Amino acid sequence: MTPYYQIAPLADQGVLIDCGEMIDIEVNRWIEAAAQAVRAAQIAGVIGIVPTYRSLSVEYDSVAITQRELIARLERLLSMLSVSSKPSRRWRIPVVYGGEFGIDFDDVCGHLGLDRDEFIMRHTAPDYRVFMIGFMPGFVYLGGLDARLHAPRRLSPRTRTPAGSISIGGQQTAISSVEAPSGWHLLGCTPVHNFTAERTPPILIEAGDSVRFEAINTEQFKALQQKPDWRPEWEWIDNAGPSR
Repeated sequence: MTPYYQIAPLADQGVLIDCGEMIDIEVNRWIEAAAQAVRAAQIAGVIGIVPTYRSLSVEYDSVAITQRELIARLERLLSMLSVSSKPSRRWRIPVVYGGEFGIDFDDVCGHLGLDRDEFIMRHTAPDYRVFMIGFMPGFVYLGGLDARLHAPRRLSPRTRTPAGSISIGGQQTAISSVEAPSGWHLLGCTPVHNFTAERTPPILIEAGDSVRFEAINTEQFKALQQKPDWRPEWEWIDNAGPSR
């Protein structure tokens, strides 16, 4: 699938490959393939690449390459782009839901008309695709949330939410990496720290990976927290993307 896209200037040191406004798994796979192709091409003067849900920004040094030359190179590259299935990592992320770890959990269940067990069953069932890492270092945006769990964002964002928070905002769910403001509903918490500056690599989960949540209890959460070198398990799967 080749989605509709356009290449447009992004200030005077960048260009944007834009696929529109729709959040779509196939579009996201195409963007990831485009990012890999641009990296592999090693175009002289390109100094930064930032993929998002449905766009790719390419930063360049205008002394080394002009904007017109870069756009022409990108157009040729994208005209030959193919998106092929490849193995990806599926991370198993433990989550303790509700209570002090997910202060919005009961309210969201009530708003959606679901009991605790059904909500957790629906939230832990899919393989979520990692659409993007952003907002804060290591913040994981996930696609594939069960439509029954879609909920509008909070009217009043919080100025501080804990690192490791598992949240819902609109049709997305996410894993926070560091303490940060948020207008999303807090469902639970994971002992996984996706960003640690002193670790190699500093970010574990990457765009294009998959995530599967697993419910744990408070005792299991605290036990994992006390293991300084603990990392979540992952496995290779044939295709990244949500499944039910």
